[in-house]
Amino acid sequence: MSNDTGIRPFRIDIPQADLDDLGDRLARTRWPREVPGTGWSRGVPLDYLKGLVAYWGDGFDWRAQEERLNAFPQFVTGINGQDIHFLHVRSPEPDALPLILTHGWPSSPYEFLEVIGPLTDPRAHGGDPADAFHVVIPSLPGYGFSTPVKEQGWGNLFRVAQAWAELMSRLDYGRYAVQGTDAGSGVAGILAMIDAGRVVGTHLTGTTAAMPFGPPIELAGLSEADRARAERFNASQADGFGYLHMQATRPQTLAYSLNDSPVGQLAWIAEKFAEWTDPAAKLPEDAVGRDQLLTCVSLFWFTGAGASSAHAVHEGMQVYREMADRQGDDHASARQGPPTGVAVFAADTTIRSVMDPGGLIEHWSEFGRGGHFPAMETPDLLTEDIRAFFRSHR
Repeated sequence: MSNDTGIRPFRIDIPQADLDDLGDRLARTRWPREVPGTGWSRGVPLDYLKGLVAYWGDGFDWRAQEERLNAFPQFVTGINGQDIHFLHVRSPEPDALPLILTHGWPSSPYEFLEVIGPLTDPRAHGGDPADAFHVVIPSLPGYGFSTPVKEQGWGNLFRVAQAWAELMSRLDYGRYAVQGTDAGSGVAGILAMIDAGRVVGTHLTGTTAAMPFGPPIELAGLSEADRARAERFNASQADGFGYLHMQATRPQTLAYSLNDSPVGQLAWIAEKFAEWTDPAAKLPEDAVGRDQLLTCVSLFWFTGAGASSAHAVHEGMQVYREMADRQGDDHASARQGPPTGVAVFAADTTIRSVMDPGGLIEHWSEFGRGGHFPAMETPDLLTEDIRAFFRSHR
């Protein structure tokens, strides 16, 4: 099927046997002991995870979530031998601007569900119809329903960006806008370089997660707000990137656990939601809701994307490092490329003086709420920032 370059309709239909298997595995979880009094300092606490697993097994309604996801038009097409799954929602406004949005890890296109309506049909959501977009939201290779991955190399962000450019051509979009978060921000930046003649602008969120390498951030000379972000980044670099190094160096060893244990997959993702969402949220579900969190994890579980996305991180490691090494060159070239906008949310550690020392980024917004998953946490803020940035680039 991956050699089929036609665009085929897609609908999620997880077999009942897979749901039954999940329930059986959850019921037979072999729980570890826990050192008392450690809280979240050593990872996800035992009592918290037991409660989340109990709800996943006997409260969470996958079929209801499946129906909700299937309400959006979805398709699959083969690009360079790889099946690429994507959502494609056209605006009722005839002059809408095409916009491709790219998720990161640990996520999928369904991260953007809450912003699809406001972006495609602002008239129906209290906005200006002149701000309308046709939205295209692909699954990164190795994530969601862009699985299985048929060959090595799809963790390379340049290859993914080339595939996205081809996808937009197949959809007959001559010019288009780009938005990306986390690893998707890396894809978005590359897409603006390789398809600059068609990309009208690039909007980025979650940018620090796409560039975790290099030395700690120097604190001297930073504003109070930026100093707090730098301290959080330095602390994460010292104590919070274990998941990244594991995925980037030994993905196959990790894959056995993620692919065989739904509780292991849940803990692996829930920890990141706990650490990366709005600091005001005490628990992950306070930021995104239990059903959203478990829908995300269920998609990883049913598609086996925990293992394949780890391999994608492994293959993308060198690209990330190369991008970090020539960060100054990229800033210099940004002057000639499409304009860039950046949105920074409360949990983010992105600092303008570090990311944009030359002041070349056209649009910069900072918000006092939200975190690494703004489309789920603060869809209102993300929607308006995307609209505001692209308003002068249509």
